[in-house]
Amino acid sequence: FTSVKAVPKASFVDYIRGGCQISLITAVDFTASNGNPSDPNCLHYISPVKDNEYVQAIKSIASVLAPYDSDQMIPSFGFGGQIPPHFHVSHCFPLDLNTQNPEVYGVQGILNAYQHAVRTVRLYGPTNFSSILDKAMQFASVRENQQSQSYSILLVITDGEITDMANTVDRIVAASKLPLSIVIVGVGGADFKNMEILDADDTPLRNRSGQLMVRDIVQFVPFREVMRKSGTSLARETLAEIPGQLIAFMKANNIKPNPPILRRQESTVYGQPGTVGMQQAPAPTLSGPQGSVHFPSENQSPSPYPSRPQGPPPPYPSGPQGPA
Repeated sequence: FTSVKAVPKASFVDYIRGGCQISLITAVDFTASNGNPSDPNCLHYISPVKDNEYVQAIKSIASVLAPYDSDQMIPSFGFGGQIPPHFHVSHCFPLDLNTQNPEVYGVQGILNAYQHAVRTVRLYGPTNFSSILDKAMQFASVRENQQSQSYSILLVITDGEITDMANTVDRIVAASKLPLSIVIVGVGGADFKNMEILDADDTPLRNRSGQLMVRDIVQFVPFREVMRKSGTSLARETLAEIPGQLIAFMKANNIKPNPPILRRQESTVYGQPGTVGMQQAPAPTLSGPQGSVHFPSENQSPSPYPSRPQGPPPPYPSGPQGPA
């Protein structure tokens, strides 16, 4: 008789439990197609009574993705704006305008940096994605191996008026070989036809040299449409393709999940250190209206930037409002 051995199929949870490090990167659209920031109809308008759509998107979707980032230090960028002090156009600038370190701490750090940038950066254009994609590819260009596993997720929030489609497609095709997923959130009511093309669910992208993407890495989320549904739907839409994309990359590179990480725990007796025990890291879970995720944080990769205090940064001071 021929023996048959069942081989368990690796899951997203298996990789996370085994110590795969997830890194979130965010990028926000500061182009003039968003409207004049002094106009209440502008997508970047800061109202004292209601969050604009960018703030809503950061709170709703980044809060779903951010818990996947084990150290909560999130590289955050803007694109398409004129930045101080000389107000030259930049298609990739640190959201907190700190050229020495684009990382901010957690979702609140993203919000603080965004609100400071809205009051300081002048909206301009055009809407070019390629520079942001180049930056994300730099973060994701690490040598993956069985022992050191990592995966990056780029969150782009935009009003959808992309102007460098060919360059963007070229970058996505190149990025499809890297440990990277891209979530594009479309805010406002623009025509998102190009975003649907980038999503590539029906037709794989092909670059100008004729090369096809090696795997699907883009998920497009139409914010207004999804927000009309429940919070559970938002989490599901945002995370729908990421687990499969991570698994596809690992499988293509013959990287299997490592054994579950064991956490070191100390017991105490009357306040004194006691025996040291080991406990398996818990599985990722989603809970709450927008979802929260808990992952093991051992074996974190060192940041390439100077360290910051582990806590939300203080609010930024208000700056001058640049013209659209």
